[in-house]
Amino acid sequence: MVGRKFTLPKMAIGIALTLLTLMMFIPVINIFARAFSNPDKVHELTGLGVIPKGFSLINFQVVLSNPIVGQAIGNSLFITIVGTCFSLFFTTITAYVLTRKNLVGKTPIMIFLIIIMIFEPGYVQEYFVMKDLHLLDSLWSMVMYRMINVFYLVIMMRFIEDIPESLMEAARIDGAGHMRVFVRIVLPLSRIPLLTIGMFYAIAKWNEFFKSSIFLSSPNKTVLQVLLRQFVVERDTSTLVGISDLLKNSSIAQLDFNSLKAATIVVAMVPILMLYPIILKYYTSGVMEGGVKE
Repeated sequence: MVGRKFTLPKMAIGIALTLLTLMMFIPVINIFARAFSNPDKVHELTGLGVIPKGFSLINFQVVLSNPIVGQAIGNSLFITIVGTCFSLFFTTITAYVLTRKNLVGKTPIMIFLIIIMIFEPGYVQEYFVMKDLHLLDSLWSMVMYRMINVFYLVIMMRFIEDIPESLMEAARIDGAGHMRVFVRIVLPLSRIPLLTIGMFYAIAKWNEFFKSSIFLSSPNKTVLQVLLRQFVVERDTSTLVGISDLLKNSSIAQLDFNSLKAATIVVAMVPILMLYPIILKYYTSGVMEGGVKE
C-alpha cells in the first residue's frame, strides 16, 4: 500500500485552512466564554480568551427574564418555521412546473424571473406592496416577503431535471396526475435539495432584521434580530434589560455590559446553529438511492 505523499503545497494549504478555521471559530467561542463567565471574574477574560472565568447563567437570566425577548423569540420562530415551509413548497412546486417539457411560455417566464433576480425592487416599492396587501405590522409580511428566491428556484429546477423521466411516465400510465407525481415522486426524491435550500431559507428568515424593522412597528411584533441590533449595536440597554426584575438586586446591577451582549448574541445564534447537525446527517444518503432499477 502506497502511503500518502505530503508535499509542500498540500502542507501550505492545510496550514492556511487551519488558520482560517481558527480565525472564524475562536471569536465564536470567546462570545460563549463571556456569556457564561461569572460577573465578578469576567474582567479577567481578556482578548480572545476561550475559557470562561467561573461559571454563571445570570446573563441569560437577565436577558430571558424580559417578556419582550420571549415575545421576540416566538415571533422569530414563527417567521422562520412558517416562512421556510411556505418558501420550500412554492419554490419546489414552481420548479416542478418550470421543468415540464410541454409548458407553454417557459422561455419568457424564465427571462422574466432572471430579470427579477438581477434587478431587485427598491425598499419603497416593497413597502407599498406590503401596504396595499394590508400586511404592514403583521408577521405575515415577513413570511410572504421574498417567498421565492429565484436563485434557489434555479437550483431546485436542476435537481428535479435529474429525476428520471421514466419514474414520472410510469406514474402517469397508472393514472397519476401532476399533483400526485409531485407529492409521491418529486418530493421524496428531492429530500437532499429540500433540506439544503430549506436551511438557506431558514437562515435568511431568522437573520432578517432590516425589513423587519420597516414592516413591523408594534413592540409585540418585533423580532429577536431587531432587539439584538438595538442592544448590541445601538447600546439601547433600556429596551432589553431595563424592566428586568433581576436588576433590582444591587449585586446583579453591576453586570458587565459586554457579557450581556455576548449572552444576547448566544440566544440569537444557538437556535439556527442547531439546524446544522440535524440537516448534515442526511447528506450521507444518496438522493436517488433505490429510485430506479434498470
